Amino acid sequence: MRIARVGPPGRERPVVSLDDDGWLDLSPVSADIDGGFLAGGTEKILPAILSYVESGQLPAVPDPASFAPPIVRPGKVVCIGLNYRDHAAETGAALPDEPIVFLKTGQTVVGPDSQVLIPRNSVKTDWEVELAVVIGRTARYLDSPDAAANHIVGYAISNDVSEREFQLERGGQWDKGKNCETFNPLGPWLRTADEVADPQRLGLRLWVNGVLRQDGNSADMIFGVHHLVWYLSQFMVLEPGDVINTGTPAGVALGLPGNPYLRSGDVVEVEIEGLGRQRQLIGQA
Repeated sequence: MRIARVGPPGRERPVVSLDDDGWLDLSPVSADIDGGFLAGGTEKILPAILSYVESGQLPAVPDPASFAPPIVRPGKVVCIGLNYRDHAAETGAALPDEPIVFLKTGQTVVGPDSQVLIPRNSVKTDWEVELAVVIGRTARYLDSPDAAANHIVGYAISNDVSEREFQLERGGQWDKGKNCETFNPLGPWLRTADEVADPQRLGLRLWVNGVLRQDGNSADMIFGVHHLVWYLSQFMVLEPGDVINTGTPAGVALGLPGNPYLRSGDVVEVEIEGLGRQRQLIGQA
């Protein structure tokens, strides 16, 4: 099942696709897709949606021309740094012994095809295709990674846009280079966890101006999805609607010859197997 939000800013409405062939209006089930709707995970939301479908209460809608973020502004976006072996190698960093954690605000989240703005005074804005994990049950002090799956409601594409000078050269605070406006395109939809057989076997790709820059697989993660949810629950409470960006494979501008950072007018395209595709025109703040 795919769950999405469509429509212009401030007038979004939720939609659902059961078979990857057409969309239904989800408004009779929920006014929007937020933590309250996602709470309880797939065990709650799937039967609720299907009951409305079976009773014919969800009208068909035209195929969306564009998508909003699939979740109303998340409470928090938790990000994992250097979580792919090849990405650590391209940046010259040692493999971490534990996950490297930083945060993005929900304010950074925009739609999958929204314009991404290069911050003022930026010359090192970079791209990062990432698998996003969406929480559906409150997770605190989980006993083991085996308990994590029950707390994941679905998966989506995230582009963890980064400003490398702000991140690495301005006092050592990664958050400075991660929280600029528009720095987290998300979507186009949330694919429910029951339809992702193995989150550690997904291809991730990213193009800049038609040139393939990243071509990785989530099998290369140092710390897998379930480990990350378990690990984070030892340090913070994960709540329904929270998003975890799980790291990026090799091919970012920081690790490429000549460091071809983004410039106004560039076009970035992002895809993850089974989770759709994004396209962003780069602009200037």
